[in-house]
Amino acid sequence: MSNTYQIYLISDSTGETLDRVFLAIKAQFKNIKYDVKSYFFTRTENQISKIMVEAKKNDNAIILYTIVDTSLAKFLANKGDEKKIPCFSVLGNLIMNFSKLLNQKASHVPSGQHALNEEYYERIEAIQFTMAHDDGNLVEDIDKADLILLGVSRTSKTPTSIYLANRGYKTLNIPLVNEQSIPESLKKNPKLSCVVGLTTEPQRLVDIRKNRMNALKEKENTNYTNISKIEKEINEAKKTFTKYRWPIIDVTRKSVEETAASIIKIYEINKNNG
Repeated sequence: MSNTYQIYLISDSTGETLDRVFLAIKAQFKNIKYDVKSYFFTRTENQISKIMVEAKKNDNAIILYTIVDTSLAKFLANKGDEKKIPCFSVLGNLIMNFSKLLNQKASHVPSGQHALNEEYYERIEAIQFTMAHDDGNLVEDIDKADLILLGVSRTSKTPTSIYLANRGYKTLNIPLVNEQSIPESLKKNPKLSCVVGLTTEPQRLVDIRKNRMNALKEKENTNYTNISKIEKEINEAKKTFTKYRWPIIDVTRKSVEETAASIIKIYEINKNNG
């Protein structure tokens, strides 16, 4: 028997939810070998039957699925029992429990989360806003932003901003060279928007900046990568954040998703206190 698990991800939509769930699951099990096969937009019994025939050929097959059509989900579960393949519904029980709690039937429409509704267009607007206001551009629009990220160079401002935009937050980020980098309107009114300062450990910043220089095939800028200069940069940035009473997040050991989650929490607190 093979020691490698064959993971089958079956979705009746884009598979985005399933990908995220499996990412969270596999992070909990470090020493497991696995191969993944993804089957998205699976909406017929014939498609499922073919996948099951394929899965049965492999040892250690496991199926995770997100199928909102109850009859199709039941068909898959029955096929799994028949072929003795473990099958786990990622959304089934959750939808059923919510249906009971809300006393309302679920629509059971595949790709329902991708409907072209108001929320969808707001998210697109947030992405467009964020891309146009990256790296200190168009700071005159600062009062239109939901979030403002400040930080010295290479503290993950842009990727974090883009992630937040995908969550529907209009995000403007500003590289902090010195206090003069901050728009006057923000210095006069530090609570004009939800402002968060990003920082990191100096040595990590040295490594990131050196990698950046190498990737761009540029000669190393000694000021840009000098540990003493960077320590001073970071300390000055922290003093600035403290002066204006802006919350600080250390991104050293955080993923973009973790940083964004902390920022959203700060945003919600500010909103509730506002």
